Amino acid sequence: MARESTALNPKPQAGDNTAQAAALVARARERQQRRQGCANAFLNLPGLRRHCQLSTTDERWLETACERLTLSLRAAHRLLKVARTLADLEQVEQISREHLAEALQYRPAAS
Repeated sequence: MARESTALNPKPQAGDNTAQAAALVARARERQQRRQGCANAFLNLPGLRRHCQLSTTDERWLETACERLTLSLRAAHRLLKVARTLADLEQVEQISREHLAEALQYRPAAS
């Protein structure tokens, strides 16, 4: 097993820096404003139905996940909003199963 570096000035890791992340978030928020006039967090039920459409197979996958995890309808709606945001960050129109799976990972652990 490799030993962790103890250098005081470690080499920067590959990935986004703060400015790049801020720009990415700003683009996603602009995209949301153009599409629906508000952030994804504020979508109501008709807005969810209109802007968070899934393919038939992804919709079935989400239903199965919600049943297995015993998620409420409200939790499923929050999950869709997070998945929509993840798709916006990637600058894609369609929410994919990968977005749904990642959104599930951000749920708080059951206590």
